[in-house]
Amino acid sequence: MLNEEICKMRDKLNKSIEKNLDYSIIYKISVELDILIARYYNEKLINAKNA
Repeated sequence: MLNEEICKMRDKLNKSIEKNLDYSIIYKISVELDILIARYYNEKLINAKNA
């Protein structure tokens, strides 16, 4: 689930860069992607501790 969100956000970021959108938009998408990636690794860490 979170993996899919990361892939979609990465695609959105890549498309915004290709379209040469305003830097503030690209930055916002990049930050959102970073947050998703951090959530992904936090979940992995929690799952590893509980195993």
